[in-house]
Amino acid sequence: MGFDRKMRVGRLPWLGWLAGFAVLLASPAEGAELTATAVHVSVEPAHTRFMVDFSDTTTFQVFTLRDPYRVVVDLPPINWKVGASATREHGGVIDGYRFGLFRPDTFRIVLDVNRPVAVESAVTTAAADGGMHRLVLDLSSISKAEFDRTYVGPPQPNETAAVRPSPPPPVGTLPRKDGKRIVVIDPGHGGVDPGTSGTSGVYEKDITLAAAKELKRQLEVSRHYRVVLTRDSDVFVPLRERVEVARAAHAQLFVSLHADSIASAGIQGSSVYTLSDKASDSEAAALATKENKADIIAGANLASYPSDVTDILIDLAQRETKNDSIKYAHFLVQELDKNGRLLGRSMRSAGFAVLKAPDVPSVLLEMGYLSNPKEEQQLRSPQYRAKLMAAVKQAIDDFFAEQERLTKS
Repeated sequence: MGFDRKMRVGRLPWLGWLAGFAVLLASPAEGAELTATAVHVSVEPAHTRFMVDFSDTTTFQVFTLRDPYRVVVDLPPINWKVGASATREHGGVIDGYRFGLFRPDTFRIVLDVNRPVAVESAVTTAAADGGMHRLVLDLSSISKAEFDRTYVGPPQPNETAAVRPSPPPPVGTLPRKDGKRIVVIDPGHGGVDPGTSGTSGVYEKDITLAAAKELKRQLEVSRHYRVVLTRDSDVFVPLRERVEVARAAHAQLFVSLHADSIASAGIQGSSVYTLSDKASDSEAAALATKENKADIIAGANLASYPSDVTDILIDLAQRETKNDSIKYAHFLVQELDKNGRLLGRSMRSAGFAVLKAPDVPSVLLEMGYLSNPKEEQQLRSPQYRAKLMAAVKQAIDDFFAEQERLTKS
């Protein structure tokens, strides 16, 4: 490939080893679809090089994050056409990377690095022969002290702006006069946070979104429910924003859908989780810890959340809300058990951040294991998901019928 132009940003000591910096290049032609076609990682004596091939030039922004150490590349929305094998590219300081839509106007690539790093240079090369354009980042190791001394964090404005494809109705318009129950369905993960992956390479975020849309369809067909999705496309939504969607919608039930993956390919079955300060077992605690890292995985700036908000979210002193969560969980376990889809010790509890609305009964359903080839194939099947969501819907019917019975008694 020949290049007639090279634009380079070298080491900029006045920006502190590029702890946070922006590089602006010529934007692609209006209406053109920017496509990423390949990713390469190479390890050289002085640095680790990360390269992405594009169909055109583009704007981009690069900065580093800590706790854990990451390098973030923000781009305009792009068409990701990189082969599946390239998603495993790693080496040197790069342990791996993830990608996806972070906001409607931002596509994000997050590099997981295994030590403090400096972005030594950012290079874009334009092809003279009509071939690919390439973005090149050179990363070098630095000491923790040097990283801390020069760290400036992500650029402003705040990177954690909420993405709400299905905005809840304004406060004050609910509860609805038509008597419809309000259910918020939360498709786990999304965008730059893919969740776990299956044996075929399918992402959890895609399975959960497909299942959520099917559950929404079934609930709305019954004409007994108004349904709000925390996301209705492949976008990233911070955990706390998911909770706030439920609260703003005056939800009467919140169901978060997930699919797990573990080392043992033989494990399969669904499990249901409610919130508890003390996990029911070590497996539940480990799962909650993994799920609660979603915002960190996506490269969100959590410093923007004030401590008082965190305290409110963690405070589940309302016993009625806890009890209602457990009631729905029992109904759900009963329905899943009818179809033989349950994991042993199927009802569990742990400190899931996404279940921490103090005034909305909330349950997290692990639909199955993507690490199990048979169950992954089932979860990829629209027919299987329809049957699984029918069980979730029936449990919702039973839960609200029980509430109505208790109200009249």
